[in-house]
Amino acid sequence: MPKYYPINEEAAKRAKDMNSFSDYQPGSATAGYRAMVDEAYAAAERQKVRVDPMYHDKIDALVDRYARKLAENLNERNVIDARVPSILISGGGNFPVTKKHKQNAARDRNYGEYAEISKLLDKIRSVGMGGISADDDLAVEKLTKKLEGLESQQTTMKEVNAYFRKHKTLDGCPELTPEQAEKLKADMAQSWHLDKSKPYPAYLLSNNNANIRRVRQRIEELSSRSEFAGWTFPGGEAKINEAENRLQLIFEEKPDANQRQELKSNGFKWAPSQGAWQRQLNQNAIRAAARIDFLRPEDGTSPYQLQPFVKRENKEMSR
Repeated sequence: MPKYYPINEEAAKRAKDMNSFSDYQPGSATAGYRAMVDEAYAAAERQKVRVDPMYHDKIDALVDRYARKLAENLNERNVIDARVPSILISGGGNFPVTKKHKQNAARDRNYGEYAEISKLLDKIRSVGMGGISADDDLAVEKLTKKLEGLESQQTTMKEVNAYFRKHKTLDGCPELTPEQAEKLKADMAQSWHLDKSKPYPAYLLSNNNANIRRVRQRIEELSSRSEFAGWTFPGGEAKINEAENRLQLIFEEKPDANQRQELKSNGFKWAPSQGAWQRQLNQNAIRAAARIDFLRPEDGTSPYQLQPFVKRENKEMSR
């Protein structure tokens, strides 16, 4: 059952009156909003059919977020549209040009936010279809299961190699079913480039071990997200937004062209819906921010050194 959020019908009517000669149809703004939400819920239900039930809660959260943010955006759009009448309605005499420019700027920002909200539909359609995203609430759980599988695979490969080394055959290997043993023997016979002294060559063990280290590192990094700390810098603030899984930079005034270029070159992107420059929350994001001089606190301290996990490591090293 779709969950709808309130649409300000009065603001919608004022916006219509300020920009059109035709009468506003009562309830039309709400109806239009609900039609868009219905489409999002339909997409969510289709995605649930395609993926494991463990992803359903995330899909529900995304579609509810879309419905809420869409209502906020449309309500704000109507308020903005009602600020200054269209020149076709008011005529050219004493037209408030300056106010119109401000209205247009607000509209541009609102449309930018709408574009970001629309991306939630793509997120809904992609849940459970790709890799494990860091902003997935179940990321650590999924990575832990993946790690267990990789470690089990590593153990199996080692034990099979040990059995083959001792018995010179795979027959009767307790780690393999008869079908698996026959397939592995066929692979050994057909693959001329493999080391015939072991069913699983060294490079397979090495590659799998590298994957184990990589997954362990991701688990450790994601598990320590709550240990990140924000800071203030001249003219702004760096915030840790755990809900969005983002490091967000909020400025009191718009950064100049050179500053914006430096932010972009360090992986930060402008998010109108958040009113912040941001990138995915991890240690690399903190390091990137630490490289930018104008993001340093007034005392010149490195933002990276302010992080709790760094302080803990320094404390352990000093013991």
